[in-house]
Amino acid sequence: MELSGGATGQAVRRVLVVDDEVTIAESVAARLRAEGFAVELAHDGPGAVAAAAAGEPDLVVLDVMLPGFDGLEVCRRIQAERPVPVLMLTARTDETDQLVGLGVGADDYLTKPFSMRVLAARVHALLRRVERAAERENTSIVVGDLRIDLDQRRVWRGATEARLTPLEFDLLARLAQRPRAVLARERLLEDIWDWSDAAGTRAVDSHVKALRRKLGADLIRTVHGVGYALDAR
Repeated sequence: MELSGGATGQAVRRVLVVDDEVTIAESVAARLRAEGFAVELAHDGPGAVAAAAAGEPDLVVLDVMLPGFDGLEVCRRIQAERPVPVLMLTARTDETDQLVGLGVGADDYLTKPFSMRVLAARVHALLRRVERAAERENTSIVVGDLRIDLDQRRVWRGATEARLTPLEFDLLARLAQRPRAVLARERLLEDIWDWSDAAGTRAVDSHVKALRRKLGADLIRTVHGVGYALDAR
């Protein structure tokens, strides 16, 4: 592992880049350094988990195929310790593989080969979402038996607390702001991911599935061909 510095004199966002292909990892690091980030590199599963625990990055760029154990397992382990935005890189084009990555806590994904410009844009978009969430006032949303603490970013259904990833939390909070109103998938993409792409609606579907698994199948109603509505009672 090695650390690459960003700008000085201000709080620098830390990004952990994990890829066993050193050339790709170095190229990603160079682009992110140019964007002003401090970048730490890891090249295998165990090293990535150790680096995430020690460095507490603000965001992780994570390849799926890694020695030791794969990126899906890395994502599971780091999210279990501390919710952090994850941008997953995959050489696989199978939609199922991409949805599995989103299902274990990744917030977004890029398929190799990818544009460094697009990668940087996705990183900035994910961090803007986190920053907006941190600026919210100390308040809670209560819808039926669902309670969302926006300041502490904690969620309960009844007496049971659910552990959500950062993006799952933001998606739930967005739906809870307008309970029982149907929000289009494309609108959710713009509001939560900061980008609009019809192909990205699969990411919305995957995270809704995760929320149902953690909080109950009856929580979010599907309006076929349109989007989703929060129906907690």
